[in-house]
Amino acid sequence: MTSRPSATPTLFDRSKRAFDVLASSLALIVTAPVTIVLSVLIAVKLGRPVLFRQARPGQHGEVFELVKFRTMLNPDPSRGIETNEDRMTAFGSKLRNWSLDELPSLWNILTGDMSLVGPRPLLTTYLPLYTAEQARRHEVRPGLTGLAQVNGRNQLDWESRFEFDVEYVDNRSWRLDAKILALTFQKVLKREGIATTGHVVGAPFQGREDTQ
Repeated sequence: MTSRPSATPTLFDRSKRAFDVLASSLALIVTAPVTIVLSVLIAVKLGRPVLFRQARPGQHGEVFELVKFRTMLNPDPSRGIETNEDRMTAFGSKLRNWSLDELPSLWNILTGDMSLVGPRPLLTTYLPLYTAEQARRHEVRPGLTGLAQVNGRNQLDWESRFEFDVEYVDNRSWRLDAKILALTFQKVLKREGIATTGHVVGAPFQGREDTQ
């Protein structure tokens, strides 16, 4: 990855971190009953572990462990469960459609790995595939929701997603964050842009031809 270090944190960045701590703490408390119920349902319907953990690149490309609720079955070739499409269940789809699988990520926000708003944390395998401009998405903390998510989410092609990510980095402010959060609630209620057509988990990023 060729991301360059971001400039000195602004007053907005510092105040945003304080807001993230307060908001994620309150959200973890308020959603605790839902989290408990979902944990039991996931253990019964999908098995253990209840949580999905995966290494993701955060700010400046530093890797952290993303925590989400599990939504897919374990691969089991003996039962014909091999592809992502095989592994996805109706229950798992509902969790994703309502973004309930994201609830444990509030912990990532509380600990400082993520923010409520910012470019979504993607796979570590994508790091060497970014152009220098695309890699600027790592100048800020990754977010639970972001500008790309409210402008098409997984329905966008990768080039467009990264353009929105960099646009957020260059124009981040309280006003933009408030707009993104408000639009996120609308998108979740309408369940728009959850998956890419033909892909349960979205088409993989393979880099631009001129970077390969």
